[in-house]
Amino acid sequence: MLSSTWRSRSTRGVLVIGAAAALALTGCSDKSTDSGSDATGAGTGGLSIQPVMQVDTAGKEVPKTDPAKAADPAGDGKATCAPGTAVAMAGALTGPDAALGINIVNGVKLALDQHNKANPGCKIELKQFDTEGDPQKATQVIPQIVNDKSIIGLVGPAFSGETKATGQILSDAGLVAVTSSATNATLTQNGWTTFFRGLANDDVQGPSVAKYLVGTANYKKVCVVQDNTDYGVGLAKSVTEGLGAAADPACAASIKKGDKDFSATVTKIAAAAPDAVFFSGYYAEGAPLAQQLKSGGVKAVFVGPDGVNDPQFISQAGSAAKGANLTCPCGPAPEKFAKDYEALNGQAPGVYSVEAYDLTTILAKGIDGGKVTRPDLLEFVRSYDGPGLARNYKWSPNGELANAQIWIYEVK
Repeated sequence: MLSSTWRSRSTRGVLVIGAAAALALTGCSDKSTDSGSDATGAGTGGLSIQPVMQVDTAGKEVPKTDPAKAADPAGDGKATCAPGTAVAMAGALTGPDAALGINIVNGVKLALDQHNKANPGCKIELKQFDTEGDPQKATQVIPQIVNDKSIIGLVGPAFSGETKATGQILSDAGLVAVTSSATNATLTQNGWTTFFRGLANDDVQGPSVAKYLVGTANYKKVCVVQDNTDYGVGLAKSVTEGLGAAADPACAASIKKGDKDFSATVTKIAAAAPDAVFFSGYYAEGAPLAQQLKSGGVKAVFVGPDGVNDPQFISQAGSAAKGANLTCPCGPAPEKFAKDYEALNGQAPGVYSVEAYDLTTILAKGIDGGKVTRPDLLEFVRSYDGPGLARNYKWSPNGELANAQIWIYEVK
């Protein structure tokens, strides 16, 4: 999901899922020091973000993955590797977007903790790199990762903007980069040979959500509001196309990242009297927009994507968040994972924590199998096919998942 062409996003973005949930995704909350949410995403007035169903590109419900079949980072406990063997994580660890990066790095930590405890002969190190979710800073950070020869795999970059800015650097270096959160659809169209996306892209999320809104939720008129980030613009285009005639161009609107006054947009939407408002952006703007829509008399259901799907949306929107539909290409955290994650990290998992855990597990399995050079680990990931907690991971030649679905959540 995440895009990062802007510098001032929020503290965390995330989503909750079932028992698990959320810290922060990537919105732009002014609570940049807040780094935790409870396991159900509980927020104002006892509201929480709860999973409803997983849908395909037709907007129809599909079965969820059985966590019992997921790959175990502990392996058989017999792995051996050279001391100093390392993987890296790159994303926002400080600044307004720290929550998203913390969600991800904590998922990485859990996988490596379980691996290293079970395999005394192979202690995989984690090296963390803070990009603040800023593409410009990422262009300074990623070369540091590339130049550290002990690092043979990367979980990240986290946001679409920073990935766009550094993907060629990673590709040229032959360093496998598995992202748990960068969803802009164009990222896999750049000819990079080391980039693998661990979840559905926005061109999957858009049609899936659109078909769900029209075919399952039966909304007849939807106003699409987008922010000006790579993420917001790309996803809005995909959703609008998927909605077809249900997308009312008369109430479509665009806002800027960092805006807080949406009176003009609210007036336009109120006049259109839609069934739903889809906001393509982050919770930092989504929360005040939801509030202002409610106070402006708009009765439409508020719908937000993964950039809004975070307990901070509830905290900041208050009662206006009730009944909102939130979507995400990320999957809910299974109960045992949520328990283990919180025990290690002192906070509940958030959006993309499960994906980060799964992707780190894949890297660990490669290392355990003797793939301890960059070329070997890259080839291992390229040919990988196996179940994780969130989904089955198998990639097409361009780095997209061979099969990906979207989760629908509701604030209750």
